[in-house]
Amino acid sequence: MPRLAISREKILLGLVGALLLACISVWAAVYAATLSGELTFAVLDVGQGDALFIESPTGVQVLIDGGPDSSVLRELPKVMGTFDRSIDAVIATHPDADHIAGLVDVLRRYEVGVFIEPGIPKPTATAKALEQEVVDEKIPRYIARRGMILDLGGGAKLFILFPDHDVSALASNKVNEGGIVARLVYGDASALLTADVPKFVEYQVATLESENLESDILKIGHHGSRTSTSDILLQSVKPALALISLGKNNKFGHPHQEVLETLARFGVEVLRTDEEGTIIFHSSGETFVREH
Repeated sequence: MPRLAISREKILLGLVGALLLACISVWAAVYAATLSGELTFAVLDVGQGDALFIESPTGVQVLIDGGPDSSVLRELPKVMGTFDRSIDAVIATHPDADHIAGLVDVLRRYEVGVFIEPGIPKPTATAKALEQEVVDEKIPRYIARRGMILDLGGGAKLFILFPDHDVSALASNKVNEGGIVARLVYGDASALLTADVPKFVEYQVATLESENLESDILKIGHHGSRTSTSDILLQSVKPALALISLGKNNKFGHPHQEVLETLARFGVEVLRTDEEGTIIFHSSGETFVREH
């Protein structure tokens, strides 16, 4: 399994041997010099839920969320290969079932290097089952906080932008407010991944990051719900492409028309898993190119 380093700007949180990254601006020059090959980024078709896959140029693999059921097991071989049974990092953005139920099956079927989550407890059978799998498999666990950086190798990095505070006291019906927001960067190619966070969290992230949000791709929050995808986020990210993960004819009416109209107003192209199936991109560090 390739090595994954996890670090903070000031506090070392990584695996043994992870490097302290003291200044992102200094490392930006290093990223450009170390680009080595192709990165894969995919939004997996898992129905009404989220599951994102990243493979770095050096082969480090990350799964962000696992969808609402075992559909993720059907989709993973399409991007990993049939006989690959290890994933370097699994990230659960928040403990809603449409994001974590499939992770229970993943942890049972795959060797997982580390498990990363925001630290939000939720007293549901699904959340408890995932918790138990992490314990049973003895998977190292990390709590995601703003400033954490996952060095994926070959110049690819995953920056954790939110949460920026302890979210362990959130009520069960407020867990979206503590979801993990991350930005994938490989050279000049970047994607912002917003889980299900609502508009006021988008505003907080935009305020905290100011000039560091501009990205080629925006993974739309909350499956296209009107509770996410604010003007301020789009003004900060300036995406060329929006990706929406959702199920066909879902009972929530996602994506909401208001969101589609907002994206059209900003001139953003939209791709949806309910229409396209699994959506796969590759990047050599310049831009993202869709696999057809």
